[in-house]
Amino acid sequence: MSEPQGSEGTTQRLPVLEKPTEPDPAPPPPVLEGSGGSGRFWSPRRVPAAVAAVLLLGVAGLFLYDIAAVRAGQPAMRWRRELATQLAERTLDDTWVLVGAGVAAALGLWLIVLAATPGLRGVLPMRRTHADVRAGLYREAAALVLRDRAVEVAGVQSVRVRLSRAKADVSAVAHFRELDDVHADLDAVLGDAIRGLGLARPPSLSLHVRRPGKKG
Repeated sequence: MSEPQGSEGTTQRLPVLEKPTEPDPAPPPPVLEGSGGSGRFWSPRRVPAAVAAVLLLGVAGLFLYDIAAVRAGQPAMRWRRELATQLAERTLDDTWVLVGAGVAAALGLWLIVLAATPGLRGVLPMRRTHADVRAGLYREAAALVLRDRAVEVAGVQSVRVRLSRAKADVSAVAHFRELDDVHADLDAVLGDAIRGLGLARPPSLSLHVRRPGKKG
């Protein structure tokens, strides 16, 4: 095909129209190495620490005051004399001695557990995409997301979700459609929902589907 010519016989070049290119989709945020093992959030435990500190301070203050009074020539407090007498007279296999030792051991073990465990079991750590940012998701909110996704499946009448750090236990009631079809759809939908939560350690899915009025 010949190109169009102008009035003076010169060749005119038509502009070439190019199809605009679509921008590339934004890449997903990078996941830090080792972010899948993000630890749990530590609880400040202000109340147990404050109670233990006040009790220890009170007991230590009483003993120090009584010792200082005895050093100053004053008689010891009656309760301390009685306590010293009871400790001197009672044997190690006495019932009250064993009860007191058990209470003291239980209190010490409780304080050790509080100091060594992170607490905040209701907060599930999420994957870290930035080194200086940590995020967590409340367990009740995550369970609510899974329940809302499950009730959108055709044939599902009601759903109950119990979510722990390691397992998502879902019990659904289907009032129509075949149970196997509902189970397959729920398995796919809930699997995508669990991955979409962005948890550092996604829980495993335990799914049960039954008819109304039947317990399984």
